[in-house]
Amino acid sequence: MQRDYQRWFSPSLGRDMEMLVFGHAGAPVLAFPTSLGRFYEWEDFGMVGTLSHHLEQGWIQLYCVDSVDGETWYNRGAPNWTRAARHIQYEHYLLHEVVPLIHWHNPNDFLITAGCSFGAYHAANLAFKHPGLIRRTLAVSGQYDLNVILHGNFNDDCYFNSPMAYLPNLTDERILTQLRTQLQTILVVGGWGDICRQGTEDLARVLRDKGIPHTLDVWEAAWHDWPWWRQMVLKHI
Repeated sequence: MQRDYQRWFSPSLGRDMEMLVFGHAGAPVLAFPTSLGRFYEWEDFGMVGTLSHHLEQGWIQLYCVDSVDGETWYNRGAPNWTRAARHIQYEHYLLHEVVPLIHWHNPNDFLITAGCSFGAYHAANLAFKHPGLIRRTLAVSGQYDLNVILHGNFNDDCYFNSPMAYLPNLTDERILTQLRTQLQTILVVGGWGDICRQGTEDLARVLRDKGIPHTLDVWEAAWHDWPWWRQMVLKHI
């Protein structure tokens, strides 16, 4: 299996950022780590091995990015607006540095975002905000309401990065049409032993109310951990 390490100074973030790329062809998958996780997490926790057949066959190509969660939503010592501003810089890094690199490496334009736990938040939020760019999002055992972390006190930058805040109030028919016709949304979660079950079902309800097609797959026997996430991603990727 092809494995490439990438590192460069990010103008968006003002520091070096790292990434691992697995595979040689196929639909590009922008893979996010869990909360405060690193770019090598999907490899270390066996997700890359689980997807090895898909990668070797050239069905998908993984782009495993780093997080800056400790500087954004998990920077608990900073004001909420400061955390949000840093997240916007991270999104700028993804959109204007990582995605162009993906397109330069891979001509396949069926871009997928994927992640587990807080990585699911990143995957879904980016897709919901850019449905013309992202074609599928696979969000596994995620929480999509920043109130859980920020405890209210939103400014606009917080609001527009919390799907459970902005989606219920979305009325722009152009964006709604894109979400309904151009994005495949897949939500997967464990049973009541999964701390993110309620948050996932709440998001599915909002999507249903907005007429946005989606798949909700609840694994009743599963809990919030990698052994289950590997199986869930393998099923739906």
